Amino acid sequence: MSSHLPNPFNTLQSFSANGERHRFYSLPALEAAGVGRVSRLPVSIRLVLESLLRNCDGKRVAEQAVRELAGWGARAPRTEEIPFVVARIVLQDFTGVPLLVDLAAMRAAVAKLGKNPKIIEPLVPVDLVVDHSVQVDVAGSPEAYARNLDIEFRRNRERYQFLKWGMQAFDTFKVVPPGIGIVHQVNLEYLAKGVLPDAATAGSPEGCIYYPDTLVGTDSHTTMINGLGIVGWGVGGIEAEAGMLGQPVYFLTPDVVGVHLTGALREGVTATDLALTITQMLRKAKVVGKFVEFYGPGAAALPVVDRATIANMAPEYGATMGFFPVDAECVNYLRSTGRDEKHLALYEAYYRAQNLWGIPRRGDIDYSTDLSLDLATVVPSVAGPKRPQDRIELPALKEEFVSAFSRPVAEAGFGKKAADLATVKAEVALDQCPSCAGDTDTNGATARIGHGSVLIAAITSCTNTSNPSVMLAAGLLAKKAVERGLKPRPAVKASLAPGSRVVSDYLAKAGLQPYLDQLGFNLVGYGCTTCIGNSGPLAAPVEEAVVKNDLVAASVLSGNRNFEARVHQNIKANFLMSPPLVVAFALAGRVDIDMTADPIATGADGQPVYLRDIWPTLSEIRDQMQTALKPDVFKKLYTDFAAQNPKWNEIPATAGDAYAFAADSTYIQEPPFFENFDLAPGTIREIKGARALGIFGDSVTTDHISPAGAIKKTSPAGQYLIEHGVAFEDFNSYGSRRGNDRVMTRGTFANVRIKNLMLGGEEGGNTLYVRTAPLAFDAEVQKAPIVTPPATVQVEKMSIYDAAMRYQQDGIPLIVIAGQEYGTGSSRDWAAKGTNLLGVRVVVAQSFERIHRSNLVGMGVLPLQFKDGTTAQTLKLDGTETYDVLGLDSNIRPQQDLTLRIMRKDGAVEDVSVRCRIDTPIEIDYYQHGGILPYVLRQIVSKN
Repeated sequence: MSSHLPNPFNTLQSFSANGERHRFYSLPALEAAGVGRVSRLPVSIRLVLESLLRNCDGKRVAEQAVRELAGWGARAPRTEEIPFVVARIVLQDFTGVPLLVDLAAMRAAVAKLGKNPKIIEPLVPVDLVVDHSVQVDVAGSPEAYARNLDIEFRRNRERYQFLKWGMQAFDTFKVVPPGIGIVHQVNLEYLAKGVLPDAATAGSPEGCIYYPDTLVGTDSHTTMINGLGIVGWGVGGIEAEAGMLGQPVYFLTPDVVGVHLTGALREGVTATDLALTITQMLRKAKVVGKFVEFYGPGAAALPVVDRATIANMAPEYGATMGFFPVDAECVNYLRSTGRDEKHLALYEAYYRAQNLWGIPRRGDIDYSTDLSLDLATVVPSVAGPKRPQDRIELPALKEEFVSAFSRPVAEAGFGKKAADLATVKAEVALDQCPSCAGDTDTNGATARIGHGSVLIAAITSCTNTSNPSVMLAAGLLAKKAVERGLKPRPAVKASLAPGSRVVSDYLAKAGLQPYLDQLGFNLVGYGCTTCIGNSGPLAAPVEEAVVKNDLVAASVLSGNRNFEARVHQNIKANFLMSPPLVVAFALAGRVDIDMTADPIATGADGQPVYLRDIWPTLSEIRDQMQTALKPDVFKKLYTDFAAQNPKWNEIPATAGDAYAFAADSTYIQEPPFFENFDLAPGTIREIKGARALGIFGDSVTTDHISPAGAIKKTSPAGQYLIEHGVAFEDFNSYGSRRGNDRVMTRGTFANVRIKNLMLGGEEGGNTLYVRTAPLAFDAEVQKAPIVTPPATVQVEKMSIYDAAMRYQQDGIPLIVIAGQEYGTGSSRDWAAKGTNLLGVRVVVAQSFERIHRSNLVGMGVLPLQFKDGTTAQTLKLDGTETYDVLGLDSNIRPQQDLTLRIMRKDGAVEDVSVRCRIDTPIEIDYYQHGGILPYVLRQIVSKN
């Protein structure tokens, strides 16, 4: 059997565990063979190197790729691409459903070519966790969980039927049904194994080959698994599809930033505070596209749950990964979450044999850059009001909110008059609260709300709900608050949405859930909820008052993202914080408060209650932690999902290898990506005469480009649904409609907070449709047409979608221009798919976030980057220009300079040098083929 295995460096060696002999591709043996100083490489690089070594067959992975990565230099130029073959892929349903739609469309395209649809088949295990669909329609009620689950299944029945088709159509495709948990927490607690067997060598007399657990996921927070020493990160769905179908995940050799952690967190400081501090620190250090590796005594002392909280937020600090190496803490976590003892022995033996065991010390590893953080310097913090990297120390929140209230919008403020902060108020009656059950105290109450009022308070998101220390802290704070006689604020919509049912188990056993319930934090579901934008409706009188008075109201959430209009379209100030702080701010009912000095509320005895009075101590939290991680509970709750979810069993499954798309469906449609598909790739050529679809500023997120939340009735997507007989209450969300390109294309750039500088920064998904005035024609003498001067242009304001369709009718290509950090945020590939379907051929930005740049190339859209000092503002662009991209041909090289020619309405022409952000040779192939999916499909069909 060994003769068929790749082993060009003679590194296939053996190790022992549980009295048995096993085999592995040895990194120490590679170093002994003289192929690089492997033991000095960052641990994360070594784990990627193992994949190259094991898959070095001369086809997918060449020997030279192994030599180049083994010779990784800490400060060397980054020009080589890495063909990384991952062990498995994880999906969530918002990205997983459109991925499955693409696979179904590929099978349809193959069938049209007269081939067997089954040649489109995932070659690695794929797990999809349904976690993004549950919405907080009902809150503040013991019935909230059951009612929200009922509504979820009713709304998403067609999508879930489609997922069940996928389960029977694809051999390695598995689904974790709704109501189980959030993908990253399920991955951490259940799916991840740490080390995996090669099924092809199982039972071999020479020993089964084992290798590290590695993955990519269609969610940017896949990095949470880095806290368990597993290499993995988020990619767009199109890149994940390629990986599923056998294509390596290609990426440019990264820099690795070492972060040396020392000390320990002080009393009153949480893992959330640490994660927000690291996010701010690393965002300033410009780690976009880099690996971050934590090491040192501070890292070694952190439990896996704290490491996972930090790793989860790698997208927020911009890194590809936030990696912690494997050590005894990882074994402790795997054991406490119910993993098998024999497997744990094998796991430890493998990593010891690879010389990958233990957190490195200073001087052990060569890093590109070395940073340091003393954990004792971390203080209680929140982040916001618009970006997760904008950390605010807790005592400064009041002052920061007051300052932001009157700061210009262009300076991350709200542009209000300072005097309005204290004077604009509204009295609201809450007798028709749609989020509350009829027997709650909220009904019949009145509330006074104004600027700075907290209207949403959500314990949500895998970032924090996977960490028992902060969840128990929230429960303990609630207990102390109730014992002091504190009551929930009527206007605050509170919710508890853990990422795992284990959380409910230990909160109940600790006797803390009843106290959370009394403050309105009833269980609403096991899913992403508010963090992804599924916060559900506010009470109608509250929302009416917010809109009528244009209030800068607030949400507080234990999530990882707080981008504009993400949490709720009408909540403008959004603050990330630890779960116990979420409870505290819900009780205070406002964010313009200094929690360290001002009372939260008045207790039953008439005395003021301060945060310090109800904040739990570390010893109190540790006492409760003993109830949290029990192996038997994990084994019970992660067994036989179908039996535990009868609603899922009621969903019928469609049979067949090819999916029968229904023409009248508003959820699942065959996308146009493979229309008129043939085996010939396209031609790379210059782009001429493009018009600007939008000009945007800095930090345009994928939420701005392709919203996930509620669909407005008056939006192009809303009008489409109404025209197709969908009632407004059944609109669901953009995220749930991603299987229908008709909805998603109309929703691209439809975020209510996106600001198009072509309209002076006006909010909303509108633009200017620009065209040269019609040709003049002298009918009297029948002369030839006279072209009007270039300055004569006509402009008309309309939705971005409508303008794009007009330009498509005119045969005019489109360009989008943006500032720094374009495409930050979620990995959603619909931000690139929608861009493509609108007719955008090129995006020019000052800088790109990693995943979105890759997604643009993967959809055949050209990313270009301005040189330092050049911006839309320095070029004085207003959107009336036309644009050419010159120097673009079949000889294009990665990251070469091209020319952006700008032709202004007065006839002036300006040439600007820009960097082509097609970063690797394989991406040139993708671009020539019109994207990664046509490329992969042509490869598969050619082989068959």
